[in-house]
Amino acid sequence: MTSAAVLQAFAMVFEPGTLLTMVLAALFGLFVGAVPGLSATMATALLVPVTFFMPPIPAIAAMVTATAMAIFSGDIPGCLLRIPGTPASAAYTDEAYAMTRKGQAELALGAGLVFSAMGGLFGTVVLILAAPALAEFALNFSSFEYFWLVLLGLTCAIFITTDQPLKGLVTLLLGLLVACVGLGNPAGHPRFTFGNADLMGGIGMIPMMIGMFAISEVIRYVVDTSPPAELVVEKVGNVMRGQWELAKRYPVQILRGSTLGTAVGALPGAGADIAAWMSYAMSKKFSKEPQKFGTGHVEGIVESGAANNSALAGAWIPALVFGIPGDSITAIVIGVLYMKNMNPGPTLFTTNPQNIYAVFLLFIIANIIMVPLGLLCIKVAKRILKVPRNILMPLILLFCIVGTFAINNTAFDIGIMLLAGVIAYVLEANRFPIAPAILGVVLGGMLEENFITSMIKSNGDLGAFFSRPIALGLAAVTMLVWFLPAVLRMVRARRAAVPA
Repeated sequence: MTSAAVLQAFAMVFEPGTLLTMVLAALFGLFVGAVPGLSATMATALLVPVTFFMPPIPAIAAMVTATAMAIFSGDIPGCLLRIPGTPASAAYTDEAYAMTRKGQAELALGAGLVFSAMGGLFGTVVLILAAPALAEFALNFSSFEYFWLVLLGLTCAIFITTDQPLKGLVTLLLGLLVACVGLGNPAGHPRFTFGNADLMGGIGMIPMMIGMFAISEVIRYVVDTSPPAELVVEKVGNVMRGQWELAKRYPVQILRGSTLGTAVGALPGAGADIAAWMSYAMSKKFSKEPQKFGTGHVEGIVESGAANNSALAGAWIPALVFGIPGDSITAIVIGVLYMKNMNPGPTLFTTNPQNIYAVFLLFIIANIIMVPLGLLCIKVAKRILKVPRNILMPLILLFCIVGTFAINNTAFDIGIMLLAGVIAYVLEANRFPIAPAILGVVLGGMLEENFITSMIKSNGDLGAFFSRPIALGLAAVTMLVWFLPAVLRMVRARRAAVPA
């Protein structure tokens, strides 16, 4: 860590324009997260057209800040309306709402805010320590290692993001199919272009993601016929009261949630919502008072709140080091990094260390300012939750169309965005997960490129994929993930068949 690069990073981050961008992005993220149905991923997707006109560091600052705020503020409608603002808040929505019914809304909201910030800072520390060390290790990687790493990432996305791996596999293959479109393959031969010149460059990742995460929500609102929920409390009091006592009472839960969140976030395709669900389940399993869960017990909120924000920083570890997104948010961010010539990979840490240090600083600042701005958001929650959706959704649709057009100045991208939105809505309506499809699009080209490069280097010898120690280790882990569930199932079936 050179002092010159660190000083340069401080100068870039504490520049007035960057700080102003962070404050505006924070307010935007808080608003999007607090409105039921609008997710942190949607906040990131909506920011992409705006970041197109920004320098690299303010662009990354906007995304880091907005997503951190949106993940927290998703707790607010969950607590007050029993409607999670983001999927990451769904794990403990019933718990928080039960506390509200008992007159403990302030304690639940305060726990969500304080321990989200603590979890986020924990994940940032791990990011700062782990990413440079991993990047140094990754400099030893060749195309063989990258092939297995990408394959492992795609495999994890199927098994982790859904309880129905077959549906995850279907959406992953759909994403890989989209990645095949265009000339961007080793042979430079047009594939699936059907003679359309607009498809020669492939299907634009940014228009597609805006469609899948923003347009699908607009469609979902249009077809939703359920009546609006009513606020249980008219006014929220002092949310910071009792938080210090909770920190002293549940230190193990805070550390466990933060650690699990960071680890799950680093797994490709997992993200904050998976981390929150796993953390809540673990909290209940190891609790001394498991019978209180579901009745308005703050312990699960403390641990899950720490997990969902620590997962955000964890997801950036594989994204920065290997270019493999940890979740759908970092999948969008990777597209922006490429757009800003900050190509993710181990060389980013050696050629532009000041940019990496700036990203670390952005995470620290975002999690610190979350507390005062989160308090402000909780105070005005009643007004935010009463924003008419029939006005908000058309504005989001308009913003998506204008922003998507502005990226390449072509109406074709608008068509891609709208089609992606319809497909995403149909998939989610039938319980098909979207995350594997996104990873398929992002990693499909990388998988093919590393496979072809490796085959050329080895003169077509498949044994070369197992000839290097690191490649062999990654191959073994990948095969284990593939075959272990089937083996365990066979063992269990055989044991069940043996008479007692």
